[in-house]
Amino acid sequence: MATEIANATHPNSKPLINGSLRKKLQGYVGFANLPNQVHRKSVKKGFTFTVMVVGESGLGKSTLVNTLFNAPLYPPKAHAPLSEESPKTVGIQVMSTDIEENGVRLKLNVVDTPGFGDFINNEDSWKPILQTIESRFDAYLDQENRVNRSKITDTRVNACLYFIAPTGHSLKALDIEFMKRLHKKVNLIPVIAKSDTMTHEEIAAFKERILLDIAHHDIKIYHAQHYDSDDIETINETKDVMSKIPFAIVGSDKVIETPDGRHVRGRKYPWGAIEVDNEDHCDFVKLRQMLIRTHMEELKEFTNDIHYENYRTEKLLALGYQQDNTVFREVDPLAKLEEERAMHEAKLVKMEQDMKHVFQQKVQEKEAKLTQSEAELYAKHKEMKDALEKQRLDLEEKKRRIEQGRPTTPEKTKKKGFGFAGK
Repeated sequence: MATEIANATHPNSKPLINGSLRKKLQGYVGFANLPNQVHRKSVKKGFTFTVMVVGESGLGKSTLVNTLFNAPLYPPKAHAPLSEESPKTVGIQVMSTDIEENGVRLKLNVVDTPGFGDFINNEDSWKPILQTIESRFDAYLDQENRVNRSKITDTRVNACLYFIAPTGHSLKALDIEFMKRLHKKVNLIPVIAKSDTMTHEEIAAFKERILLDIAHHDIKIYHAQHYDSDDIETINETKDVMSKIPFAIVGSDKVIETPDGRHVRGRKYPWGAIEVDNEDHCDFVKLRQMLIRTHMEELKEFTNDIHYENYRTEKLLALGYQQDNTVFREVDPLAKLEEERAMHEAKLVKMEQDMKHVFQQKVQEKEAKLTQSEAELYAKHKEMKDALEKQRLDLEEKKRRIEQGRPTTPEKTKKKGFGFAGK
């Protein structure tokens, strides 16, 4: 019946590839208002975003975060005394804050990694970071497996900004090792820190060498996806943003005055001023556009649908869970009935065989018991027969002695020894 409906033609119908029909409505129904409903619900619920910043000390990680969200999220850093001993391992610091813009609330979680790349031996600097990402996956998986899942807190890392030192040469061994270890766990976004220390030509050559290293080591960095519903302008805009990877950025939350009298965020040098929000000076605007304005939700979806699902699958398989793919295939009702009938018949045959086996086993046990009882009776009969035969022989021996005049029992010999005289 469903096939006939799908194959029917109608003047206001357009067939689709999957065989279903696209109906042209004769009037307003109302489900076109669904995006507005989702918008109201999302605004009411608020949004959550977790970003991780990784890089050597002094590359401007906290400054960039403050610049991205245009708020002093990171407090000014206090310089440690010279006598204070530096930490021996990579630390993990989490900063959470609630920010609001035009009635839209965002809970921002920033995961910082102080100490990364600051040691003489940085061989295992990536391990605490990887453990942090996986522990957040585990926490989310545990919440999914609860009986009550009404309040699930999502702390999974949605994006990782990896800061590359502006050496102008190529990626260091630590950079390559870190990205190789984490590119399957998180959305990697490489950025060239403090790009104002390099010329435009040096930045272009440095970007090219970085991309060559990434391709050579088969490292998967984040790339925005194109959708069929995107218009040409959106596609071109996305391509323009992706062409800037790795982003050459300059961070500054201070307002300076340019030579022409404008007040902008930037850095002032003796030779001129660097404007953070000027696309001719750095790629900060493109990074902010991708990370916040256009692809924040896609980063969250990619984390959930790709990285988390891959980790979840590996975790469950390691625990011994197996996926039954038959539950996802399309089922023909007649074929399903035939399959169930065959399974029922096979079950009856197996039950009959099991009953025969049990019956034969019982018969064998009964026969063995009867055989044992027969052997015991025969042994007892033989024992009684031998006892009677022995009694018969004893009686005949007594009869023979009586007939010969001999006592039936042998005389007892007197013992030699002392006795009384009167006896």
